[in-house]
Amino acid sequence: MKTERREQRAGAVTAPSAGHQRTTRAERAGLIALAIGVLFFCYWRQSLSAALSSDGSANVLQAWAMLHGNVLLHGWRVSDVSFYPTELPQYVLIEAVRGAASPAVVHVAAAMTYTLLVLLAALLARGRARGGEGLARALLAAGLMLTPQLNATGIVLLSPDHTGTAVPLLVTWLLIERARPRWGVPVLAGLLLGWTMVADTVVLLSGIIPLVVVALVRSVPGLSQNRGAARGYELALAGAAAVAGVAGAFAPRVIAALGGYRESPVPATLALGQLQHGAWVTLQAFLELFGANVFGFGFFGAAPAIEVVFVALHLAGALAVVCATGVAFRRFFRPGELITAVFAVAVLANAVAYLVSDQSQNLLGAREMAAVLPLGAVLAGRLLGGKILAWASGTRSAIQARRGPWLPGTALAILAVLVVGDLAALGYRAAQPAVPPANQALAGWLRAHGLRDGLASYWQASSTTADSGLRVQVSAVTPGRDGRLVPYEWETDDAAYDPARHDASFVVAAGTPGDPIPGAAVATFGRPQRVYRAAGYLVLVWDTNLLARLGHPGIG
Repeated sequence: MKTERREQRAGAVTAPSAGHQRTTRAERAGLIALAIGVLFFCYWRQSLSAALSSDGSANVLQAWAMLHGNVLLHGWRVSDVSFYPTELPQYVLIEAVRGAASPAVVHVAAAMTYTLLVLLAALLARGRARGGEGLARALLAAGLMLTPQLNATGIVLLSPDHTGTAVPLLVTWLLIERARPRWGVPVLAGLLLGWTMVADTVVLLSGIIPLVVVALVRSVPGLSQNRGAARGYELALAGAAAVAGVAGAFAPRVIAALGGYRESPVPATLALGQLQHGAWVTLQAFLELFGANVFGFGFFGAAPAIEVVFVALHLAGALAVVCATGVAFRRFFRPGELITAVFAVAVLANAVAYLVSDQSQNLLGAREMAAVLPLGAVLAGRLLGGKILAWASGTRSAIQARRGPWLPGTALAILAVLVVGDLAALGYRAAQPAVPPANQALAGWLRAHGLRDGLASYWQASSTTADSGLRVQVSAVTPGRDGRLVPYEWETDDAAYDPARHDASFVVAAGTPGDPIPGAAVATFGRPQRVYRAAGYLVLVWDTNLLARLGHPGIG
């Protein structure tokens, strides 16, 4: 009895106080905030190592228009993907804080987006697991995404280009997983998927179609162990996703009918005659997304030796994702594992769609399957994190018991090398020198010579405008069917071609052999009064408003 009382008193003395628990939680929150800040800084620095082109610059200009009252982007002709309800509001907030529209907006937003992706992937990978297993799951998923390959900077850490679409997608799955199975969850999930669909139709392959297919297959009697309410709940989620896909596809038409932006659809083209080449490019794209593409053209000759080492270490992560996807398909019909089945189908669907499309002609199209990165990382974390923890714990026990020290010691050393290599790669890539915006020198020259409004081909237009901080307005043109210049209807604002609002006096051309812009400019406006060579470009100047004589698309 005395012994029990002493144990009770000792337990009371050693029990953590409420204040201590609050301190521990505060310390943990502080460490998490510090980690988030470090990740954001590193991704921001790596983003600066890639030059911004007119694609991202056009999004900067669209957000600036929204910030200044043009909420529906009246008069704008966007690309086939609008990013209207996702990245554009993010750009608006950044521009509102900074008070300026410039390439810096894109780099800040890219770092924010990728940091969010890493955190969301870690949370989803953790799932409902707690303790050491939950931590192992989260760390594995985060580790697979932690250090984007330098070659992939333009895909995952620059302009809006499908990578950011995974943010609302992962948020949707966090809702599905964390909320109790009630009727309101499918409704909210459908709203989120529909919202994402308006921004980027790639969510069809990354979320909507996989969810519908998996739920329908798992509902077949005799295949799945799901019964009653569980089966009905999955079908409700699938139904909400299907409705979201249809509604999201029609929403841009409604926005256009209300006077908002108009999309420029690009027809999907199959490349079934080049499947062998497409398969090779798809493999490289998959490896590049996970920082492991050692097969890139001229990679070993062009990349520093240390970068080659970092990329080679990431091959283990890419292999882990392949293994996890296979495990997910084996567990396809297990109750309570809807997310792993959907993510596995989504990874496969994205890879196959990329393989058979004309985007797989080169690695520039790897952005089309960017969702494979966070989805694959979540799969690996959920399905392999606990196994790796158990393996590491077993090897540690074996070392302590002095049984077979060489193999366990080697295994732990491999894990240590991978972790250290990942952190070193993060720092190395963040330390890369910043690259100036693509047309900063041209924008500076135009300002210095008093040229404030003009025309150029697409890749020199929005880029120069954003690089100048909107101090120079350059609008995109292209040769029409009659050889005269006409407005380029892609990521452009109709108001930019209104001679009552703008007084364009120059045309920027590449000036290289075969460039059609100079000849088309002369055919449209006559011979220029002055011609300059500036920042590697040809600048033709007239003493009249060129917009009054500009042709119209579709006429010629």
